[in-house]
Amino acid sequence: MATGAGQPPGRNPFRRKVLLADQFRPLRRQVRLPVWGDLGLRLGLAFLLIALVVLIHWWDREGLKDGHDGVISFLDVVYFTMISITTTGFGDIAPISDRSRLIEAVIVTPVRIAVLFIFVGAAYDFVIKRSWEKWRMARIQEQLKGHVVVLGYGVSNGQSVSELIARGTDPRCIVVIDLSEDRLAEAEKLGVNVMAADATRDETLKSVRIAEAASVLVSAGRDDTSILIVLTVRHLAPSVPITVVVRADDNELLARQAGANNVINPVRFTGLLLAGSVKGAHIADYLADLASVGGRVQLVERVVSAAECGKPITDLQSGGTGLRVYRNGRPIGFWEDECQMLQPGDVVVEIVPTAPSESASSS
Repeated sequence: MATGAGQPPGRNPFRRKVLLADQFRPLRRQVRLPVWGDLGLRLGLAFLLIALVVLIHWWDREGLKDGHDGVISFLDVVYFTMISITTTGFGDIAPISDRSRLIEAVIVTPVRIAVLFIFVGAAYDFVIKRSWEKWRMARIQEQLKGHVVVLGYGVSNGQSVSELIARGTDPRCIVVIDLSEDRLAEAEKLGVNVMAADATRDETLKSVRIAEAASVLVSAGRDDTSILIVLTVRHLAPSVPITVVVRADDNELLARQAGANNVINPVRFTGLLLAGSVKGAHIADYLADLASVGGRVQLVERVVSAAECGKPITDLQSGGTGLRVYRNGRPIGFWEDECQMLQPGDVVVEIVPTAPSESASSS
Protein backbone atom coordinates (compact mmCIF):
# COMPACT_ATOMS: atom_id res chain seq x y z
CA MET A 1 0.00 0.00 0.00
CA ALA A 2 1.36 3.36 -0.90
CA THR A 3 0.66 6.35 1.34
CA GLY A 4 1.33 10.06 1.41
CA ALA A 5 -0.93 11.05 -1.46
CA GLY A 6 -4.52 12.16 -1.18
CA GLN A 7 -7.52 10.89 -3.02
CA PRO A 8 -7.17 11.43 -6.79
CA PRO A 9 -9.61 14.11 -7.96
CA GLY A 10 -12.65 12.90 -9.77
CA ARG A 11 -12.33 9.35 -8.48
CA ASN A 12 -15.17 7.59 -6.71
CA PRO A 13 -13.99 7.49 -3.08
CA PHE A 14 -16.15 4.64 -1.87
CA ARG A 15 -17.71 2.01 -4.06
CA ARG A 16 -18.68 -1.63 -4.37
CA LYS A 17 -18.62 -3.05 -7.88
CA VAL A 18 -16.95 -5.69 -10.03
CA LEU A 19 -14.51 -4.68 -12.75
CA LEU A 20 -13.78 -6.72 -15.84
CA ALA A 21 -10.33 -8.28 -15.82
CA ASP A 22 -9.61 -7.13 -19.37
CA GLN A 23 -10.82 -3.55 -18.89
CA PHE A 24 -8.68 -0.98 -20.70
CA ARG A 25 -6.59 1.06 -18.27
CA PRO A 26 -4.98 4.12 -19.89
CA LEU A 27 -1.64 5.56 -18.85
CA ARG A 28 -2.44 8.55 -16.67
CA ARG A 29 -0.95 11.03 -14.24
CA GLN A 30 -2.73 12.72 -11.35
CA VAL A 31 -4.02 16.15 -12.40
CA ARG A 32 -3.04 18.72 -9.78
CA LEU A 33 -6.04 20.97 -10.45
CA PRO A 34 -8.67 21.97 -7.88
CA VAL A 35 -12.32 21.14 -8.51
CA TRP A 36 -13.32 24.72 -9.28
CA GLY A 37 -10.30 25.08 -11.54
CA ASP A 38 -11.43 22.03 -13.50
CA LEU A 39 -14.96 23.42 -13.74
CA GLY A 40 -13.67 26.83 -14.85
CA LEU A 41 -11.49 25.22 -17.50
CA ARG A 42 -14.46 23.34 -18.96
CA LEU A 43 -16.73 26.37 -18.99
CA GLY A 44 -13.98 28.51 -20.48
CA LEU A 45 -13.53 26.03 -23.31
CA ALA A 46 -17.29 25.95 -23.93
CA PHE A 47 -17.56 29.76 -24.12
CA LEU A 48 -14.49 29.90 -26.35
CA LEU A 49 -16.20 27.57 -28.83
CA ILE A 50 -19.38 29.65 -28.65
CA ALA A 51 -17.39 32.82 -29.32
CA LEU A 52 -15.79 31.11 -32.33
CA VAL A 53 -19.23 30.30 -33.75
CA VAL A 54 -20.36 33.90 -33.16
CA LEU A 55 -17.39 35.15 -35.20
CA ILE A 56 -18.13 32.67 -37.99
CA HIS A 57 -21.79 33.72 -38.12
CA TRP A 58 -20.83 37.40 -38.08
CA TRP A 59 -18.42 36.83 -40.96
CA ASP A 60 -21.14 34.97 -42.91
CA ARG A 61 -24.04 37.19 -41.83
CA GLU A 62 -24.91 37.84 -45.49
CA GLY A 63 -26.03 34.21 -45.75
CA LEU A 64 -28.53 34.61 -42.88
CA LYS A 65 -32.07 35.91 -43.15
CA ASP A 66 -33.99 37.64 -40.35
CA GLY A 67 -37.71 37.09 -40.74
CA HIS A 68 -38.49 40.01 -38.41
CA ASP A 69 -36.86 43.07 -39.95
CA GLY A 70 -34.56 41.64 -42.60
CA VAL A 71 -31.43 43.16 -40.97
CA ILE A 72 -28.77 40.98 -39.32
CA SER A 73 -27.18 42.90 -36.44
CA PHE A 74 -24.45 41.65 -34.10
CA LEU A 75 -27.11 41.00 -31.47
CA ASP A 76 -28.99 38.90 -34.03
CA VAL A 77 -25.80 36.90 -34.66
CA VAL A 78 -25.30 36.26 -30.93
CA TYR A 79 -28.97 35.31 -30.59
CA PHE A 80 -28.84 32.96 -33.62
CA THR A 81 -25.63 31.37 -32.30
CA MET A 82 -27.13 30.63 -28.91
CA ILE A 83 -30.36 29.12 -30.22
CA SER A 84 -28.32 27.15 -32.76
CA ILE A 85 -25.85 25.84 -30.16
CA THR A 86 -28.69 24.85 -27.82
CA THR A 87 -30.64 23.28 -30.74
CA THR A 88 -33.68 25.44 -29.89
CA GLY A 89 -34.29 26.65 -33.45
CA PHE A 90 -37.19 29.15 -33.42
CA GLY A 91 -36.86 29.67 -37.16
CA ASP A 92 -36.98 33.49 -37.10
CA ILE A 93 -33.34 33.58 -38.31
CA ALA A 94 -32.16 30.94 -40.75
CA PRO A 95 -29.29 30.27 -43.16
CA ILE A 96 -30.37 30.76 -46.76
CA SER A 97 -27.19 30.54 -48.83
CA ASP A 98 -25.43 27.30 -49.70
CA ARG A 99 -22.28 28.50 -47.97
CA SER A 100 -24.14 29.27 -44.74
CA ARG A 101 -25.80 25.88 -44.74
CA LEU A 102 -22.44 24.19 -45.38
CA ILE A 103 -20.92 26.11 -42.45
CA GLU A 104 -23.80 25.02 -40.23
CA ALA A 105 -23.35 21.38 -41.24
CA VAL A 106 -19.56 21.15 -41.22
CA ILE A 107 -18.45 23.63 -38.54
CA VAL A 108 -21.33 24.61 -36.27
CA THR A 109 -22.80 21.13 -35.79
CA PRO A 110 -19.55 19.57 -34.45
CA VAL A 111 -19.06 22.60 -32.19
CA ARG A 112 -22.66 22.25 -30.97
CA ILE A 113 -22.05 18.59 -30.07
CA ALA A 114 -18.77 19.45 -28.31
CA VAL A 115 -20.40 22.21 -26.23
CA LEU A 116 -23.27 19.91 -25.24
CA PHE A 117 -20.79 17.22 -24.17
CA ILE A 118 -18.87 19.77 -22.09
CA PHE A 119 -21.97 21.02 -20.27
CA VAL A 120 -23.49 17.58 -19.80
CA GLY A 121 -20.14 16.15 -18.65
CA ALA A 122 -19.62 19.00 -16.18
CA ALA A 123 -23.14 18.58 -14.81
CA TYR A 124 -22.57 14.84 -14.38
CA ASP A 125 -19.14 15.14 -12.77
CA PHE A 126 -19.85 18.03 -10.43
CA VAL A 127 -23.51 17.56 -9.56
CA ILE A 128 -25.09 14.20 -10.41
CA LYS A 129 -22.09 11.91 -9.90
CA ARG A 130 -20.92 13.54 -6.67
CA SER A 131 -24.43 13.61 -5.20
CA TRP A 132 -24.93 9.95 -6.11
CA GLU A 133 -21.56 8.96 -4.66
CA LYS A 134 -22.22 10.83 -1.41
CA TRP A 135 -25.64 9.18 -1.10
CA ARG A 136 -24.17 5.73 -1.77
CA MET A 137 -21.34 6.30 0.68
CA ALA A 138 -23.79 7.37 3.38
CA ARG A 139 -25.88 4.21 2.82
CA ILE A 140 -22.78 1.99 3.11
CA GLN A 141 -21.56 3.84 6.20
CA GLU A 142 -24.88 3.22 7.93
CA GLN A 143 -24.22 -0.52 7.70
CA LEU A 144 -20.66 -0.34 9.07
CA LYS A 145 -20.64 -1.77 12.57
CA GLY A 146 -18.63 -4.73 13.80
CA HIS A 147 -16.81 -4.71 10.47
CA VAL A 148 -13.21 -5.53 9.56
CA VAL A 149 -11.05 -2.66 8.30
CA VAL A 150 -8.12 -3.67 6.10
CA LEU A 151 -5.52 -0.92 5.72
CA GLY A 152 -3.33 -1.74 2.74
CA TYR A 153 -4.12 -4.40 0.16
CA GLY A 154 -0.78 -5.97 -0.61
CA VAL A 155 0.12 -9.65 -0.63
CA SER A 156 -0.45 -10.15 3.11
CA ASN A 157 -3.78 -8.39 3.43
CA GLY A 158 -4.94 -9.68 0.05
CA GLN A 159 -4.54 -13.22 1.32
CA SER A 160 -6.13 -12.35 4.66
CA VAL A 161 -9.26 -10.92 3.00
CA SER A 162 -9.69 -14.05 0.89
CA GLU A 163 -9.24 -16.20 3.98
CA LEU A 164 -11.77 -14.15 5.97
CA ILE A 165 -14.37 -14.60 3.25
CA ALA A 166 -13.61 -18.32 3.06
CA ARG A 167 -14.16 -18.55 6.82
CA GLY A 168 -17.65 -17.10 6.47
CA THR A 169 -17.16 -13.32 6.88
CA ASP A 170 -19.65 -11.35 4.79
CA PRO A 171 -17.66 -9.35 2.16
CA ARG A 172 -19.97 -6.39 2.82
CA CYS A 173 -18.56 -6.31 6.36
CA ILE A 174 -15.00 -5.78 5.10
CA VAL A 175 -13.58 -2.37 4.18
CA VAL A 176 -10.29 -2.12 2.25
CA ILE A 177 -8.37 1.18 2.14
CA ASP A 178 -5.51 1.66 -0.29
CA LEU A 179 -4.24 4.28 -2.74
CA SER A 180 -3.58 1.82 -5.56
CA GLU A 181 -6.50 1.57 -7.98
CA ASP A 182 -5.14 -1.71 -9.34
CA ARG A 183 -5.14 -3.28 -5.87
CA LEU A 184 -8.59 -1.92 -5.11
CA ALA A 185 -9.86 -3.39 -8.37
CA GLU A 186 -8.67 -6.81 -7.19
CA ALA A 187 -10.39 -6.30 -3.83
CA GLU A 188 -13.63 -5.21 -5.50
CA LYS A 189 -13.84 -8.53 -7.30
CA LEU A 190 -14.34 -10.15 -3.89
CA GLY A 191 -17.36 -7.94 -3.19
CA VAL A 192 -15.82 -5.92 -0.36
CA ASN A 193 -16.13 -2.18 0.23
CA VAL A 194 -13.11 -0.20 -0.98
CA MET A 195 -11.87 3.33 -0.47
CA ALA A 196 -9.09 5.09 -2.37
CA ALA A 197 -7.53 7.22 0.36
CA ASP A 198 -4.56 7.71 2.70
CA ALA A 199 -4.93 5.43 5.73
CA THR A 200 -2.68 7.64 7.88
CA ARG A 201 -5.22 10.48 7.91
CA ASP A 202 -7.86 10.85 10.63
CA GLU A 203 -10.57 11.83 8.12
CA THR A 204 -10.10 8.59 6.19
CA LEU A 205 -10.42 6.36 9.24
CA LYS A 206 -13.37 8.30 10.64
CA SER A 207 -15.23 7.94 7.34
CA VAL A 208 -15.17 4.13 7.72
CA ARG A 209 -16.22 4.29 11.38
CA ILE A 210 -12.98 2.88 12.68
CA ALA A 211 -14.14 3.16 16.31
CA GLU A 212 -17.01 0.74 15.62
CA ALA A 213 -14.90 -1.85 13.81
CA ALA A 214 -14.49 -5.38 15.14
CA SER A 215 -10.87 -5.62 14.04
CA VAL A 216 -8.23 -3.71 12.06
CA LEU A 217 -5.59 -5.35 9.86
CA VAL A 218 -2.60 -3.19 8.90
CA SER A 219 -0.07 -4.05 6.19
CA ALA A 220 1.27 -0.91 4.52
CA GLY A 221 4.35 -2.47 2.94
CA ARG A 222 6.70 -0.26 5.02
CA ASP A 223 7.21 -0.66 8.74
CA ASP A 224 7.31 3.09 9.45
CA THR A 225 4.03 3.67 7.60
CA SER A 226 2.40 0.67 9.27
CA ILE A 227 3.40 1.91 12.73
CA LEU A 228 2.10 5.42 11.92
CA ILE A 229 -1.23 3.89 10.86
CA VAL A 230 -1.38 1.89 14.10
CA LEU A 231 -0.82 5.09 16.10
CA THR A 232 -3.59 6.84 14.19
CA VAL A 233 -6.03 3.95 14.60
CA ARG A 234 -5.29 3.58 18.31
CA HIS A 235 -5.86 7.32 18.81
CA LEU A 236 -9.30 7.13 17.16
CA ALA A 237 -10.29 3.67 18.40
CA PRO A 238 -8.76 2.91 21.82
CA SER A 239 -10.44 -0.49 22.23
CA VAL A 240 -10.42 -1.95 18.69
CA PRO A 241 -8.06 -4.94 18.22
CA ILE A 242 -5.22 -4.11 15.79
CA THR A 243 -3.05 -6.62 13.96
CA VAL A 244 -0.05 -5.24 12.06
CA VAL A 245 2.57 -6.77 9.78
CA VAL A 246 6.19 -5.63 10.27
CA ARG A 247 9.29 -7.02 8.64
CA ALA A 248 12.16 -5.83 10.85
CA ASP A 249 12.68 -7.46 14.23
CA ASP A 250 13.52 -4.19 15.99
CA ASN A 251 10.20 -2.69 14.86
CA GLU A 252 8.07 -5.32 16.60
CA LEU A 253 8.43 -3.61 19.98
CA LEU A 254 7.67 -0.22 18.42
CA ALA A 255 4.51 -1.61 16.83
CA ARG A 256 3.32 -2.94 20.20
CA GLN A 257 4.13 0.36 21.88
CA ALA A 258 2.13 2.12 19.16
CA GLY A 259 -0.91 0.12 20.24
CA ALA A 260 -0.95 -3.06 18.15
CA ASN A 261 -2.47 -6.09 19.86
CA ASN A 262 -0.86 -8.55 17.49
CA VAL A 263 2.40 -8.11 15.58
CA ILE A 264 3.18 -10.51 12.75
CA ASN A 265 6.64 -10.75 11.26
CA PRO A 266 6.40 -12.75 8.00
CA VAL A 267 10.18 -12.84 7.65
CA ARG A 268 10.59 -14.42 11.07
CA PHE A 269 7.72 -16.87 10.47
CA THR A 270 9.18 -17.91 7.12
CA GLY A 271 12.51 -18.50 8.79
CA LEU A 272 10.85 -20.70 11.41
CA LEU A 273 9.16 -22.75 8.69
CA LEU A 274 12.42 -23.18 6.82
CA ALA A 275 14.27 -24.25 9.95
CA GLY A 276 11.45 -26.59 10.94
CA SER A 277 11.49 -28.26 7.55
CA VAL A 278 15.08 -29.33 8.17
CA LYS A 279 14.03 -31.36 11.22
CA GLY A 280 10.81 -32.66 9.73
CA ALA A 281 9.56 -32.81 6.17
CA HIS A 282 5.91 -32.35 7.15
CA ILE A 283 6.12 -29.48 9.68
CA ALA A 284 5.73 -26.66 7.16
CA ASP A 285 2.91 -28.52 5.42
CA TYR A 286 1.04 -29.02 8.69
CA LEU A 287 1.41 -25.39 9.75
CA ALA A 288 0.02 -24.22 6.40
CA ASP A 289 -2.83 -26.72 6.81
CA LEU A 290 -3.45 -25.39 10.30
CA ALA A 291 -3.57 -21.72 9.27
CA SER A 292 -5.90 -22.09 6.28
CA VAL A 293 -9.63 -22.73 6.33
CA GLY A 294 -9.10 -25.07 3.40
CA GLY A 295 -7.00 -27.47 5.48
CA ARG A 296 -8.10 -30.56 7.40
CA VAL A 297 -7.70 -28.80 10.75
CA GLN A 298 -8.20 -25.23 11.98
CA LEU A 299 -6.66 -23.15 14.72
CA VAL A 300 -9.46 -21.49 16.71
CA GLU A 301 -9.44 -18.92 19.51
CA ARG A 302 -12.55 -18.51 21.67
CA VAL A 303 -13.81 -17.78 25.17
CA VAL A 304 -14.54 -20.88 27.23
CA SER A 305 -18.21 -21.68 27.78
CA ALA A 306 -19.89 -21.85 31.17
CA ALA A 307 -20.13 -25.64 30.89
CA GLU A 308 -16.34 -25.90 30.42
CA CYS A 309 -15.47 -23.91 33.53
CA GLY A 310 -13.91 -26.11 36.19
CA LYS A 311 -12.86 -28.72 33.63
CA PRO A 312 -9.34 -29.35 32.27
CA ILE A 313 -8.26 -28.08 28.87
CA THR A 314 -8.28 -31.67 27.62
CA ASP A 315 -12.07 -31.85 28.05
CA LEU A 316 -13.38 -29.17 25.67
CA GLN A 317 -16.97 -29.34 24.44
CA SER A 318 -15.89 -28.70 20.86
CA GLY A 319 -13.94 -31.94 20.77
CA GLY A 320 -10.82 -30.01 19.80
CA THR A 321 -7.34 -30.27 21.25
CA GLY A 322 -6.56 -27.36 23.59
CA LEU A 323 -3.10 -25.84 23.19
CA ARG A 324 -3.04 -22.73 25.32
CA VAL A 325 -5.17 -20.66 27.70
CA TYR A 326 -4.97 -16.90 28.05
CA ARG A 327 -5.96 -15.82 31.54
CA ASN A 328 -5.92 -12.07 32.20
CA GLY A 329 -3.65 -11.69 29.20
CA ARG A 330 -1.11 -14.28 30.46
CA PRO A 331 -0.46 -17.36 28.29
CA ILE A 332 -0.68 -20.76 30.01
CA GLY A 333 0.49 -23.94 28.27
CA PHE A 334 -1.66 -27.07 28.20
CA TRP A 335 0.94 -28.91 30.31
CA GLU A 336 0.76 -26.42 33.20
CA ASP A 337 -1.35 -27.13 36.27
CA GLU A 338 -3.45 -23.99 35.83
CA CYS A 339 -4.91 -25.46 32.64
CA GLN A 340 -6.45 -28.31 34.61
CA MET A 341 -9.27 -26.04 35.78
CA LEU A 342 -10.66 -23.54 33.30
CA GLN A 343 -12.10 -20.34 34.70
CA PRO A 344 -14.77 -17.89 33.45
CA GLY A 345 -13.26 -15.39 31.02
CA ASP A 346 -10.43 -17.71 29.92
CA VAL A 347 -9.57 -17.59 26.23
CA VAL A 348 -8.60 -20.96 24.81
CA VAL A 349 -6.64 -21.66 21.65
CA GLU A 350 -7.46 -25.07 20.22
CA ILE A 351 -7.12 -27.22 17.12
CA VAL A 352 -10.41 -28.46 15.70
CA PRO A 353 -11.05 -30.60 12.62
CA THR A 354 -12.49 -28.83 9.61
CA ALA A 355 -16.06 -29.83 8.87
CA PRO A 356 -16.24 -32.10 5.79
CA SER A 357 -18.61 -29.72 3.99
CA GLU A 358 -16.28 -26.75 4.57
CA SER A 359 -13.25 -28.70 3.44
CA ALA A 360 -15.00 -29.88 0.29
CA SER A 361 -16.27 -26.42 -0.61
CA SER A 362 -12.87 -24.88 -0.05
CA SER A 363 -11.15 -27.41 -2.25
